[in-house]
Amino acid sequence: MRILFMSDTHGKHHELQNLPQADMLIHAGDITWGGTVEEVTDFVEWFGSLDYKYKIFIGGNHDFCLEEKETETIQRFLPKNCFYLCNSGVTIENIKIWGIPFFLSDDINGFLPQQIAEIPFNTDILITHNPPLGILDKSTLGANMGDEDLQQRVKKNKPQYHLFGHIHECYGLQKATSTTFINGSVLDENYNLVNEPIVLDL
Repeated sequence: MRILFMSDTHGKHHELQNLPQADMLIHAGDITWGGTVEEVTDFVEWFGSLDYKYKIFIGGNHDFCLEEKETETIQRFLPKNCFYLCNSGVTIENIKIWGIPFFLSDDINGFLPQQIAEIPFNTDILITHNPPLGILDKSTLGANMGDEDLQQRVKKNKPQYHLFGHIHECYGLQKATSTTFINGSVLDENYNLVNEPIVLDL
């Protein structure tokens, strides 16, 4: 299975040209800048039209309007081969995929630790918007911005891939013993489109 991965397009998705071929396309959130319904609709129309067998996306901290919507509500507007994951999973060709958004309301209300605790142990690909602590998560000010609970859960679960974004300046790949971590932010810290979506094989 060949997968094309990206994150943090912030409304600049139409600027992505000549995307590589793959079986599956995954987006790890921040599909919008202002989190409006119009921005989400524009992204969904673009994402749904792309020529990939399977397509998956989650929400990020900029995608405010998704916070109030049930997963089933979003899914009704998507093509059959396109999946919106929100603390939920999908199995595609025996590959188990789990997605966790990063909504500020969940963070403020203290829901994130429980959402992280519910990641299944048999997950092959974990998609989150924010990174785990200490892995591709350092801001330009030098602070590690990742989540410690997420770091510990990934260490226990050992998914083959952990895909995320959020910290634009940490685009790249880092391999550990059991898991390959990828920050797929296509925009840099100044919100310029400078990075390519990343191709991986499972």
